[in-house]
Amino acid sequence: MAVWLRPPAGSIPDAPGSYQFSDADGRVIYVGKAKSLRSRLSNYFQNPAGLPPRTAQMVATAESVTWVVVRNELEALMLEYSLIKAHQPRFNVRLRDDKTYPLLAVTVADTWPRAMVMRGTRTKGVRYFGPYANAWAIRQTLDLLLRTFPVRTCSDTKLRRHEKLGKPCLLFHIEKCSGPCVGAITPDDYQALVDELLGFLDGDTQPVLDRLAADMAAAASELEFEHAARLRDRIEGVTKVIERQQMVVDSDEDLDVVGIGGDDLESAVQVLYVRRGRVVGHKGFVLDNVEDLDGPGMVARVVGELYADDPPLGVPREVLVPEPPADHDVMEAFLATQRGSKVRIRVAQRGDKRSLAEMVGRNATEEFNRHRLKRAADHNSRARALNELQQALGLPGSAVAHRMLRHEPHPGHRLRGLDGGARRRHAPAARVPPVQGAHRGRQRRRGRHDRGAHPPVRGLPGRSGPSGG
Repeated sequence: MAVWLRPPAGSIPDAPGSYQFSDADGRVIYVGKAKSLRSRLSNYFQNPAGLPPRTAQMVATAESVTWVVVRNELEALMLEYSLIKAHQPRFNVRLRDDKTYPLLAVTVADTWPRAMVMRGTRTKGVRYFGPYANAWAIRQTLDLLLRTFPVRTCSDTKLRRHEKLGKPCLLFHIEKCSGPCVGAITPDDYQALVDELLGFLDGDTQPVLDRLAADMAAAASELEFEHAARLRDRIEGVTKVIERQQMVVDSDEDLDVVGIGGDDLESAVQVLYVRRGRVVGHKGFVLDNVEDLDGPGMVARVVGELYADDPPLGVPREVLVPEPPADHDVMEAFLATQRGSKVRIRVAQRGDKRSLAEMVGRNATEEFNRHRLKRAADHNSRARALNELQQALGLPGSAVAHRMLRHEPHPGHRLRGLDGGARRRHAPAARVPPVQGAHRGRQRRRGRHDRGAHPPVRGLPGRSGPSGG
């Protein structure tokens, strides 16, 4: 149901729902939710002087408001996030990746699933683990795991090429691939190998260690000492991977820890992923504070944005936040819907969880400070480049900036190449002052040539000079 901005109060339903403000071109610029649409929307139509600055700017930009009535607050919240995802409103809080973190991916939908390190958007049919802090660490981890779980890491093109050749690649010979390209393993055994790898990456590490230890003991009892030594090396590799995943809470707990730090314009968000008591990854965001939200409102918006889409490691049983979010019960019901079971959102009060939450909060503040310094350095770099261009062209800084923005050349100059070098074009000839020293004789000779004292040398068009040197 669409109405013009500032509709009569009686036309707005006193029911839960989601509302959208649109500008003159019909673009959705803000999406919100309310327990009572009538009560919430009436707050926007008061004197603009009493509104927060960003809210006042949004209302001044908007031309119309629409709303959708739903049955309860949970449905209103889910509809709000769906509309934000669809329209990307300019006045809603936006989370953007401060950097692209690497993920460990397993293509479970393939006939022969492949393990690889990747970045970017997620696709269906792929299981993701992470994100991790740096690509080098996860590649080294994958290299250690391949000795115990020798799944393929080659591309589909390389797999088909070796299938046609009937010869495996080097990884098969160094026991880091089970050789599906040459039929060295059956599909069922290969799938069992992949399932073990997925379970290990999910944090279920003890069954893998027990199996390897039993196999090593059996090989030693049968006097297969070389095979037992290889199994010992695999146990050492798996143990190194487990040791890198530090135990921070009880071994059966799955939780995410959210930290927020920033100022009125931007904030940094840090999320630490803990599965089965071990840190399995973390991720950072930079948040544009385009909404006028208080602390609980900001926490609610961040948590909603984190779990509105499919998160890389799913929704945990517990989410630790710096302070309780607005509409706490509704947010818990929303996450429970996303997970399929109960989810707790709470502030850690004591013990390891409190220490962990404080550490993530400090990381968020430090990340924000680094982001602010980087932004200041980029600004200073642009300012220096603009100043150098100003000096090269001999223009005031404002004139340089004006021409840079409009892509106009300086009068009498044109840009040449990528280095920004300039040369004269259609510039009026300037009067050359008398040349002193060695150039004076050349001027005298040029003057005699013009008076005809010495005729031009034949065969050299455009040049003249004395015939005798």
